[in-house]
Order: sequence, then structure tokens, then C-alpha cells
Amino acid sequence: MRFPVRFSAALVFVAALAVSCETRAQAQSAATATPGSDSYVAVNPLAGVRYDNRYDLSVGMAYDHMKAGPNLLQGADLGGLDLSASYWLSRHWGVEGSGRGYFGTSGAAPNIYHINGPFVSEYFFTAGPEWLGPHNEHGALIPHVLVGGVYGRFEQDLRGNSPAVAGFYNNQVAPAIIVGGHMDLNRSAHWVFRITPDAVVTRYGINYGNRITQTDVNFAISVGAEYKFQKRR
Repeated sequence: MRFPVRFSAALVFVAALAVSCETRAQAQSAATATPGSDSYVAVNPLAGVRYDNRYDLSVGMAYDHMKAGPNLLQGADLGGLDLSASYWLSRHWGVEGSGRGYFGTSGAAPNIYHINGPFVSEYFFTAGPEWLGPHNEHGALIPHVLVGGVYGRFEQDLRGNSPAVAGFYNNQVAPAIIVGGHMDLNRSAHWVFRITPDAVVTRYGINYGNRITQTDVNFAISVGAEYKFQKRR
């Protein structure tokens, strides 16, 4: 019966030794965790995020889907730039101005001139109210309604022919409304990653054949960065 007793005593000794070593290791770790050159200091980049700035400016790569003519079956996928600026009147309400340019090619109606994929472009200049919605240090939702105009260029790649041959609108300045908003993700106290999905409403017309004016509703989105200036309300 001596063997089991000795074996049990050995196990107790080994366990006690392990506990003693673990205790010493923890004590040494606690001793080296004092402030010094090897200590780790956590920094929260969002610690200074506030929503009381007076101005902000954003720029993003933009996409717009549109139709270059009233009866075209094929749409146009345009790329461009979205530049917006805000002036905040109060904590929740501000005025936003937006300038946008979109460029690309469009499908065209069958024609005897073999015009396929002509270049088209749109230039928006709008302004209106925006509202600071749900927000915290991580991000915010900011809906807006922007009203203004758009200059549509549809005849620049038609080889001097009437836009009727491609089923396009005429070159013109037309009313425009943009309804949507920003989805902001804060990266620091001043820099924001911004996504802006919008519904874009335009009212173009044609001055050939049966002259009509048509309201089109299309989708646009931009992705970019916003900078909040230091001046506060």
C-alpha cells in the first residue's frame, strides 16, 4: 500500500509546484506592466467625434443610371464626381449644396447612321435642407432633399444629326430634384467615410416630332470622404 501513498504525495507536490510557478509568473507580469517605454497605451480615434461643426465638405466617386431619351429601352450607366458642402444652422438642421457630373455612353435607337453607344453627360447643381438623424460616435444618417437644375448633353456624339435619329433628348437645362441622404462612418474627429444613395428626378423634353416633357426617376450613389472643419456653432 506504500506505492499509492507515495504516488498521491508526488501528485500533490507537483500540483503545489505548478500553482507556485503560476503565482510567480502573474506577479512578474504585474510588476512589468508599470508605465514605461514598453507599456501599451490604447488610443480611441473616435474620442473627439462631435456634431457641432459649422461647415463640412465631401467628395466622392459617383454613379448614375439614366435614360438619354423618352422612349429608349436601353439605359445608360454613368460615372463621375459628387462634390457637396454643408452649412449647419443648428444641431439637427443644415443647408447643403451639391454639384455633380456624370459621364458615359448610352444605347441608341436603331438608325441608318449606325450610331451606337454615343457619349452623353449630365451636370447637376442643387441645394436644399438636410437633417441630422440618428447618430453616435461611430456614424450618422443624414437625409436630404435637394432642388435645382441639370444640364443634359445628349447631342455631342451624334455627328451633327438631330437627336431624333437616336431617340435622345435635346441638349437642355431642366429641373432636377435629388432625394436621399448620407450614411456616414466616422474614422476620426474630422474625417468621415461617406456613402450617398439618392433618387434623382429630372424633367427633360424634346422639341422634335410630338414635343413632350417627361419626368424620369433614376438611381444614383456616391462613395467618398467628408471633412468636418474645426469651426463650431
